Amino acid sequence: MTPAGQHAPELRAAARHLGRRRFLTGTGAAAALAFATNLPTAGVAGAAEMDAARVSDDPFTLGVASGDPQPHSVLLWTRLAPRPYEENGGLPAERVTVHWELARDPRFRRVVRRGTAPAHPEFNHSVHVEVDHVDADRTYYFRFRAGKWVSETGRTRTAPPASSRTGLTLAAVSCQAYHDGYFTAYRHLAEDDVDVVFHLGDYLYEYAVNSVGGARKYTDRVLPDVFNRETQTLDDYRRRYALYKTDPDLRAAHAAHPFVVTWDDHEVENNYADDIDENGNPPEEFLLRRASAYRAYWENLPLRRPQRPTGSDMRLYRRVGWGRLAQFDILDTRQYRSDQAYGDGAHVPGPESLDPKRTITGASQERWLIDGWRRSRAVWNVVPQQVTFSQRKLDLNPVAKVSMDAWDGYAASRARVLAGAEAAGVDNLMVLTGDVHVGYAFDIKDDFDDPSSDVVGTEIVATSIASGKDGAERPANWETYMKANPHLKFYNGRRGYVTVGLDRRQARADFKTVSAVTTPGAPIVTAASFVVEAGEPGLRPA
Repeated sequence: MTPAGQHAPELRAAARHLGRRRFLTGTGAAAALAFATNLPTAGVAGAAEMDAARVSDDPFTLGVASGDPQPHSVLLWTRLAPRPYEENGGLPAERVTVHWELARDPRFRRVVRRGTAPAHPEFNHSVHVEVDHVDADRTYYFRFRAGKWVSETGRTRTAPPASSRTGLTLAAVSCQAYHDGYFTAYRHLAEDDVDVVFHLGDYLYEYAVNSVGGARKYTDRVLPDVFNRETQTLDDYRRRYALYKTDPDLRAAHAAHPFVVTWDDHEVENNYADDIDENGNPPEEFLLRRASAYRAYWENLPLRRPQRPTGSDMRLYRRVGWGRLAQFDILDTRQYRSDQAYGDGAHVPGPESLDPKRTITGASQERWLIDGWRRSRAVWNVVPQQVTFSQRKLDLNPVAKVSMDAWDGYAASRARVLAGAEAAGVDNLMVLTGDVHVGYAFDIKDDFDDPSSDVVGTEIVATSIASGKDGAERPANWETYMKANPHLKFYNGRRGYVTVGLDRRQARADFKTVSAVTTPGAPIVTAASFVVEAGEPGLRPA
């Protein structure tokens, strides 16, 4: 199958018609995507309305979710899909009116808001409801109804008011390859006492999933052949989200906690950089695939209106506040980055990777981040993002190899960000990271090559939910990494998640792991805990 999948001839024709210069804009990509898939380019759905009473099977197979909490607003999500693995979720191309309720109690005796929202076929019958004018710093419960069907109950919360320094506990998760194992860690997270979950990327993987679910080795079900190929088209990405969201553990975590999400590479394709894919295809073809992936991402995740994509462009970087305690600056290090130096893998630093013009964030996002720090009044400035920020030497050679896909491959970008944090007077910088399928705890150094240089922040790297299969407590390169990187204080290769408790005095990180994901039901343990005192950067064991 070509990169544009089953619509390749139509997509190429659309690109030629639009012209390459116009095509390489969001408007051009949106028009080409609409040309191939009969989608409206302006996001104005015009389908006929379907009587919800005609929905004969439970349409809430993909669960419910909430996201991006604000002091007086919550974002609620669901998607109607009575037969989730079929085209359009088994519904006709007609819009459906969905009823929603928000209450202060799980039995809905004290309903504070209710209303209706259209589930448009153009958006795969997804529903994004922004409920405003609710109380700050409060837990709420929500549900949806379509015809006679009522969804499961979700639990969400609002952020505290801008003046508050109320503490919070967050969870950080990443990398959930369905074919590598069960999402056991999500079941434990659903039962954990956290206020918000930050998903740091690789929500799904583009790779084929065979009939037994890969490492899951199903014996009680057979997955359709439609999943046994790489995602290429809009339908492919939509169905892949349906596969992931029918997982009961992932559904439980979404129902239990609000999520704040950002992507990495596999939501589109491995190690892509801006409009450059890993196979050397023309940018105009890859951007059509990216447009499909971005649209499916927005449809399937709890995101607000400003994040809705236009073609192959989607403004995912954004800011979430937690009173005066924490400012979260959520980054996108894929959409705007320079192509990786020396390929995508490990390489010693050189003129190409050290080029000061190179960027992992793009100039606009970099300015936005540093300007936000200048205005911040928060105790903790936290940066949820994708790839390892701290220097990570991969061997013990005098000049060690580093990852060209991580911030080590964009050294000038990292230096500018750290200089911006210093100039802005950021005292308590914390970076939250995913991607590498292991748990790390780093001291961020002013000069990573000088062990005596100042510690200027903390990086907490969340291991994967399932990617990499079971993993090991001490991977084979554990001793090498610990020796090569004296600022690395913790390294664990099991699956799981990390929680971070923040208050005015300190941050506490607890790395929680499961022993296996290739078999279901593993218990969870706390592998290690660290604290950082406010105003005194540097990790120490709890």
